[in-house]
Amino acid sequence: MGVGPVGVSLGALTKFFPQHQIEEILRANKREGERRRKLPPPELMYYLIALGTHASEGCRAVLRRVLLRKGSVADETLDLMSSDSAISQARSRLGWKPIRDLYQSVVRPIATWATIGAWYRRWRLVTLDGSTLDVADTGKNERAFGRPGAPRGKAAFPQIRWATLLENGTHVLFGAEMGRFDTGETTLAKKVVSRLPADALCMADRNFFSYVLWNAALATGADLLWRVKSELILPKLRRLSDGSYLSKIYPSSRHREKDAKGVWVRLIEYRLEPGGTEVYRLLCSILDPKKAPGVQLANLYPKRWTIETVLGEVKTRLRGARVVLRSKVPDLVRQDFYGLLLAHFGVRALMHEAALEEKIEPTDLSFLHAVRTIARYLPLYVSFFPSKQETVAITLV
Repeated sequence: MGVGPVGVSLGALTKFFPQHQIEEILRANKREGERRRKLPPPELMYYLIALGTHASEGCRAVLRRVLLRKGSVADETLDLMSSDSAISQARSRLGWKPIRDLYQSVVRPIATWATIGAWYRRWRLVTLDGSTLDVADTGKNERAFGRPGAPRGKAAFPQIRWATLLENGTHVLFGAEMGRFDTGETTLAKKVVSRLPADALCMADRNFFSYVLWNAALATGADLLWRVKSELILPKLRRLSDGSYLSKIYPSSRHREKDAKGVWVRLIEYRLEPGGTEVYRLLCSILDPKKAPGVQLANLYPKRWTIETVLGEVKTRLRGARVVLRSKVPDLVRQDFYGLLLAHFGVRALMHEAALEEKIEPTDLSFLHAVRTIARYLPLYVSFFPSKQETVAITLV
């Protein structure tokens, strides 16, 4: 018995991935395909996002779950529809670029002025960081992505490295770029920072700072608040009213000696209290302390660590603890990666809507509870568990 095309549904998530936009992306990539196929390309795109919401399950199990829930196909045809070979062939025909293009076109900052906790004064809070993900242990994946070393030989799994931006107030990960494990985070960050919104105040850890990357980020119109290493030479050219200093950064020591190509920055140095001995150094592109006092910026910077929580949402809450990206060939690993980020965005976008309605911070909602609720196709507006963040006492030095 033949099986016609089926509709794969993400329930409430679908509105964030409009079908007309998916079809435009498929046409641009020449992947429209045949509507007569059992799983046409537009439905396959939705299915890849569904894989992200059930990342700890196999491809076949996820498709069977979706089809059975919809009642769109008879039980006796499920094996034909959801065989491993049929799914793999459909995914291979599609390729990974359409799902990447969908991520790049729809995933962006979503906070409004009504979003509690998303802003510092006029700035949208954003963080830059990177991470890794384990992928299936196959020869093709190892050749494509590399494998980290270990105390005794090699690590158990090949890995991909990725860098991303986070909208702190909504936990939306946008602008992500992936590469081989041995690709430097700063290399990936060069592409990522080009997607900073002009209204952002972007925070980053000390490993990201360089003259080139700083200026690339500034070129977007965003402002920056980056930690820098203690050995970085920063002349204190003028002390400002809040205890911070005007300084300059240069592309090299030779340029510094000639005072050539210097870029004005503001240096904020502080210790944590009580009894802190380590001096933290922040560079800020906001030169006027009246617009952003140093003490406030120093208290703001710990919000950078929010991204560690969000990376945990992707790596353990959504994907499942100790679960690797499922695919055995590199192109399908890339599909898995962007499908996972699209799924995360869909969940976070729904949570943002719920937070706006309840007039609370989106970060006060339970991500894990939302994922489980969405997986059951139930309404999102259920009870969540709050979390709190404390302010750290600091002293400028």
